[in-house]
Amino acid sequence: MKVYTARQAILNRRQQTVAYELFFRDGIENVFPRHVKPDVATSRLVLNQHLNLGFKTLSRNKKALINFSQQSLLDQIPALLPPGDIVIEVLEDVEPSDEIYQACRNLFHKGYRFALDDFVYHPDWERFLNFAKLIKFDIRRTSFAEIANILPTLRRRKGVRFLAEKIESHEEFEQAKDLGFDFFQGYFFCVPEMLEHQDIEAQHHMILAIYLEVLKPNFSYSKLAMYFERDLSLSYKLLRFINSGLFDVREPISSIKQALIYLGEEQARKFICLIATAHLGGNNKPLELIRMSILRARFCELVCEKTAPGLSGMAFLTGLFSLVDALLGSPMDKVLERLPLEAEVKQALLAEPGMLGSILELVKAYESGSWFWTQKGCSALNIKEELLPDLYTRAIKWSEDFETNTV
Repeated sequence: MKVYTARQAILNRRQQTVAYELFFRDGIENVFPRHVKPDVATSRLVLNQHLNLGFKTLSRNKKALINFSQQSLLDQIPALLPPGDIVIEVLEDVEPSDEIYQACRNLFHKGYRFALDDFVYHPDWERFLNFAKLIKFDIRRTSFAEIANILPTLRRRKGVRFLAEKIESHEEFEQAKDLGFDFFQGYFFCVPEMLEHQDIEAQHHMILAIYLEVLKPNFSYSKLAMYFERDLSLSYKLLRFINSGLFDVREPISSIKQALIYLGEEQARKFICLIATAHLGGNNKPLELIRMSILRARFCELVCEKTAPGLSGMAFLTGLFSLVDALLGSPMDKVLERLPLEAEVKQALLAEPGMLGSILELVKAYESGSWFWTQKGCSALNIKEELLPDLYTRAIKWSEDFETNTV
């Protein structure tokens, strides 16, 4: 499926691009979809963009300013992103309550920096200025005269910079510069640029099963792994999340369960709540390629148990990600650069020699009815050809039983 984002440049006084603001879009129309709740929009932006291309790619290695709703801040959604990649924009309709203050304080002490969006001064926001590195004024909402009155007071705070947004003419740009603004944004420089790329569609019932499991006080990593293993989109995003720069990955991931344990309970819950918020309002139908990936993963695992049992977890991942290039519309080598998989799994997916690669080739030959290559594959792996029909039937039953019994 296609996913969309709008990107608008933020410029300095010399009109050089220094950052980008990213906006959620759910179609080719370059407007915010009013039917989507703000917290859902934030979750979808993080899930569909950061856990695919990555915000650093979208913002060309510059800072990405991301709008976070009140609920997103309370849920600590920004903590799922590397603090060095983003600036948290606190929207103008966020209430400056004690709960929001504590949420922002927690994020600030974790290294996150804040921008106050469409800022209009009120004493209730005074304590929040301790966190702000950027204050944005909407010049359509607050006149230059009003801004001139408040700027001298705000400038007394060290390290705070100011951005004028909704600049639509050269005259407004010059006025903003004369007032001492550091950064500028608006249609005078550029309209938000629409970006489009492919994503893998997740299965609604699988997300629900994962969400219900993680809500339990003592959830089962084994059950969560079982659910993730049956949805290629979720498995892909899980590995992208681990490889996003937020964690110090010291060794390659060899199984989905290992990836979840690596996160720990708190981060696993946050990650899964992000997925649930983004997707449970929709009606996403599983794609046939995803079904094939899940079936192939189990088939590879069963074949591996007969030939090299110690590699069965990696064999499952090999099958699961064997069609990810087709789903994303991107070359396999480029996709694998963004996934922290074992070298043996990557080699197999790149058709390089090895045990996992031989298992994958055998499975693909059997699926396509290429009996000559099936026989050659069985001979190379020293597995009896007559075992394959039963293993394949078991793989089909495994993948279909789960879909029937999950919800």
